Amino acid sequence: MWNVASRKDVTTWIEKRSAKIKTGMRRLRISAISYLNTAPLMWDFEHGEAGRDFDISYTLPSDCAHSLQVGAADIGIIPAAAYAQIPELSILPDVAIASRQPVRSILLVSRMPVEKVRTVALDTSSMTSVALTKVLFEKWLGGGRDFAPMAPDIDKMLAARDAGLLIGDPALQIDRSRYFTLDLAEEWIRYTGKPFVFAFWAVRQDAIQDADPSLDLAAVFQQSRDHGLEPASLDRISAEWAPKLGISPADVLSYLTENIYYHLDAACLEGLRLFYRYAAEIGALPAVSEIIFLSTAKVSIAQSRA
Repeated sequence: MWNVASRKDVTTWIEKRSAKIKTGMRRLRISAISYLNTAPLMWDFEHGEAGRDFDISYTLPSDCAHSLQVGAADIGIIPAAAYAQIPELSILPDVAIASRQPVRSILLVSRMPVEKVRTVALDTSSMTSVALTKVLFEKWLGGGRDFAPMAPDIDKMLAARDAGLLIGDPALQIDRSRYFTLDLAEEWIRYTGKPFVFAFWAVRQDAIQDADPSLDLAAVFQQSRDHGLEPASLDRISAEWAPKLGISPADVLSYLTENIYYHLDAACLEGLRLFYRYAAEIGALPAVSEIIFLSTAKVSIAQSRA
């Protein structure tokens, strides 16, 4: 049976939902990524009450971006590359999947040293890492490589090409003692001295107009990240994901706390802008003229309504 406090919570939630229905507001649709590195970001949506206000689906990074592009989702944790390709998106501040050191889950895998690699299979579930691979080769590793998209199966990739790009959980499962591997975040940081931003939350600007104005989207997603990074939460994530990936809980924990950086701070924004610049210079991505955050988009919408 409910206690008094829980009955009150439910009543408050029902009242809020009724108010939304009366005013024509709707539940925003979230497209999330089904990888380990997003587990802390989704904590409140899966273990708290944040999920009550949203419809949530899980997919691959590239499909997540497509859902935003076609209007099937309102908010998505999109690859950084997708922001350069999808118009009318705003970024939720301070939350990212980034790295300030080797990331472990974005790997170029081969049976030969990188200088001998001439053909590369590119993981079709990736967008940002594909562009980063092209930037690294063109800027620092020598150009002239031939790239082709392939499903993330390293045996099939290496049967057809000299090297394969793997991202996310498949990359974490690679036995790096068997191959030559290049950690792409490590290489980016080596050459630029900047962190690398792989993904962040973005919202369709037209969806902002449909959202409950009392809902602080930035705070909701920041708090979920913060709660997911608490020690007890990380221990639970590590215990749940270790058997799924076939690695130890300690490896999961070190990956989430040492290899992934979850803040879109000033240094990460510098790295992001530099990535956009280099990717545009080599033709890997369209040029990004401006990075627009949610607060700026809200001001523009308010001015247009005035």
